[in-house]
Amino acid sequence: MTDRRITVVGAGSWGTALADLLARNGHQVRLWTLHQQVADGIAATGKNPHYLTGTPLSERLTATTDLHEAVSFARDMLLWVVPSHATREVLQRAAPALGDSVPVVSATKGIEVDTLCLMTDILAELLGGDSARDRLAVLSGPSFAQEVADQMPTAVVASASNPAMSQVVQTLFANSHFRVYDNQDPIGTQIGGALKNVVALAAGACQGLQLGHNTQAVLITRGLAEITRLGLAMGANPATFAGLSGMGDLVLTCTGGLSRNRQVGIALGQGQTLEDILDAMNMVAEGVKTTAAAYQLANKHGIEMPLVTQIHHTLFDGLPPQQALKNLMGRPQRAESDPTGS
Repeated sequence: MTDRRITVVGAGSWGTALADLLARNGHQVRLWTLHQQVADGIAATGKNPHYLTGTPLSERLTATTDLHEAVSFARDMLLWVVPSHATREVLQRAAPALGDSVPVVSATKGIEVDTLCLMTDILAELLGGDSARDRLAVLSGPSFAQEVADQMPTAVVASASNPAMSQVVQTLFANSHFRVYDNQDPIGTQIGGALKNVVALAAGACQGLQLGHNTQAVLITRGLAEITRLGLAMGANPATFAGLSGMGDLVLTCTGGLSRNRQVGIALGQGQTLEDILDAMNMVAEGVKTTAAAYQLANKHGIEMPLVTQIHHTLFDGLPPQQALKNLMGRPQRAESDPTGS
């Protein structure tokens, strides 16, 4: 299946990497960007001047700032890579231009803070209600944008309640360095993809505090327990969290040097303020907003999530990372399999 018409909405590092991958797979790809400088730069140099700046992009990829034109171009797939906090606003403008039967795939890893909606919930709401879910899918897994752009091998998950949608994603994306598995658990896939960024903040803070590998291993393991606990409460399949969009993405984001959320955590552990850290970044660290959403979801579902709670207090209440660690280590002893908390 080549020469399909695909639109990618969102020209950050992840959107750019996926747009280039799809174009190199033989498809005609339109990339929407908010910034005229990005569109002009791609047209003039074949590179994104803001993200993945050293990566030459496929000639089958063209960029535009005209959202209506970009979305109208999508005949075979619309790939959504807009940050979670901007998804609703951009989608409200994009939806009227989208064909009623065009498959829509979300590669955004986050949760809307005000509503606690997953990205597929927002997409369904604005694209026609529950009937639109049959054409929605999620793409997630261990996939740093730069490594994907450099064509380093990885594997991800295409998740949809409609199995035919997962197969569409597999066909369009898969190649010799980008393997695509499928599952039918978009809730669990999105929970894993969003909350791994929260745990990565904590992993980075441990690095900033110069703690050891033991601490990191415990953090990842207990972080996964909390992610799974929330996912189950929201109707996810527990097996999802042992897979690529769960453990796979969690390990990558907590340990990899390209992780933006881990870098934020390192700076927090070194004593910098969240405001100063975010002011110095030119990319979105989804984990910060996702922490606020995860904290609310834990309260909504009556779930004890000690790690998420301490990260929340560190980010938004000024709790020093050292004290957050003491609070976690000082909790009452319990069985590892205790479903009520860490």
